Amino acid sequence: MKHIFSSILIVMMILTLSGCGSTQTPDTDSSAGSGSQSASLADSDSGSSSAVMPQIPADELKIGVIYIGDPSEGSGYTYTHEQGIVAMRDTLSLSDDQIVRKTNVDSSDASAIESAMLECIEEGCQMIFATSWGYMDTCEALAEEYPDVIFSHICGYKSNGVNFNNYYGRMYQARYLSGIVAGMKTESGKIGYVAAWGSDNTEVTAGCNAFAMGVYSVNPEAKVYIRVTNSWYDPEGERQAAQALIDIGCDVIGQHCDSPNPQLAAEEAGVWGIGFNSDMSSDAPGAVLTSSVWNWGVYYTEAVRSVIEGTWDCENYYGGLSDGLVGLTDLADFCAEGTAEAVESAARQLRSGEWDVFTGEIETNTGEIIGTEGESLDDNTIQNNIHWYFKNIVEQ
Repeated sequence: MKHIFSSILIVMMILTLSGCGSTQTPDTDSSAGSGSQSASLADSDSGSSSAVMPQIPADELKIGVIYIGDPSEGSGYTYTHEQGIVAMRDTLSLSDDQIVRKTNVDSSDASAIESAMLECIEEGCQMIFATSWGYMDTCEALAEEYPDVIFSHICGYKSNGVNFNNYYGRMYQARYLSGIVAGMKTESGKIGYVAAWGSDNTEVTAGCNAFAMGVYSVNPEAKVYIRVTNSWYDPEGERQAAQALIDIGCDVIGQHCDSPNPQLAAEEAGVWGIGFNSDMSSDAPGAVLTSSVWNWGVYYTEAVRSVIEGTWDCENYYGGLSDGLVGLTDLADFCAEGTAEAVESAARQLRSGEWDVFTGEIETNTGEIIGTEGESLDDNTIQNNIHWYFKNIVEQ
């Protein structure tokens, strides 16, 4: 049972790699999404046409990375991005001296963000990865001021088609698979989900819905109870939210928040959990059934290689299971019998593109019908306009 859909996880288990960290909930009314399943997307709503930036030899390239946290924590959001940067560095044979890291940069502090990015530029960085939603506006402003520097920003909706793009991925696909794991394991029929933000945040809501839809596909009677912390990173609040869900009888705890504390709470209570961002079985080995993880090295390597080869064209990026950007870690030995087969069956359809999670008519928990039979929601809707909950979700 421990070795499932290995075609994705060969890379994923080397680099168990997160959502868009920020200290504030983003407003996602518009985006650069398209209806395509392609990883490379068209330009954003700026309307600018893509332009190739000058080639920079590998030994002359310097890269800045702006982190909301500290990767030395060894788990969670920032750690997974650092793992992706390290994978890029090693794959492209760069030295660590060519990477300038700025840690604990508060995404609600515009002055701190600007200072961190300007320090990178002053240190010679020709490319900057900004790993929090809250860094978007500063990237936009500095991209205009420094046209020879590339700014690549996670999950936002702005880009200029020249030296400022955005990148993200179809984590909802891995969420669906993890929902299958949770739905097959629960004995109480109550599954908890600690969410950073409520239904006003599409990123979190789409992931929660996909998780709940995975649960429903194998256990239609089960309910998913969601509790919101109103923060991407609030270790104590995340633990409290998980405990509150456990107190009402939830025996599996999923999460879309940055720390492993929901999994630690699950282990202490003797229930199970679904980790996120990094492989959280290392944090709570007695509880974690699997973790939905990012492999950011897929994008970082592609982006930096394009600069080295002179092919950077500022396209936005939206990867998924098919290119290994997202996936699941190995299933625990204590998953329910048949889980590996159920996960692999769904993963096969998602990888092939013959089916996607938000396909057909979808009933919400208010009885509304979303979508059309035989059609899938387009990428723009999935990234920016999901403000409803699936029918088996109960808000706490």
